[in-house]
Amino acid sequence: MKKYSMETAVGVFVLVGLICVGYMTVKLGKVSFFGEDTYTLHARFTSVSGLRAGSSVEIYGIEVGSVTNLGIDTERQMGLVTMKVRKGVAIYDDASATIKTAGLIGDKFVRIDPGGSGELLKPGGTITQTTVPSDIEDLIGKYAFGDVKKEPEKSEK
Repeated sequence: MKKYSMETAVGVFVLVGLICVGYMTVKLGKVSFFGEDTYTLHARFTSVSGLRAGSSVEIYGIEVGSVTNLGIDTERQMGLVTMKVRKGVAIYDDASATIKTAGLIGDKFVRIDPGGSGELLKPGGTITQTTVPSDIEDLIGKYAFGDVKKEPEKSEK
């Protein structure tokens, strides 16, 4: 009888552990079983260097979503960023998006100025006003080397 009570206690402990691991997997993996609480937006940039899937999307310094996919818009020859944004966050058709760096050498993220004078962007809409900041390596190179342009050499006759 004592053997069965010990096996039952171990079984209950293992079952509770598996339930906890499953719950943490769902919460940390940001998996939703009961419908999406986000909607998709797109933005086109001339360069998405350093940005990756999973990067955050911020409005007013508050994380409101994440980058889900990076691709190429072959029609316009630009980088296409697909983002998931929390429902309830109003982004208008006059919004602008910028790729920023967290800190001096931190991860890249997308910062959105939501606009406000136009119509609301519908799910699947595209933010058309985008800017890409100067590349830090280019700025350091220009500063270090003085951005000196060489004169063409004159040929002797």
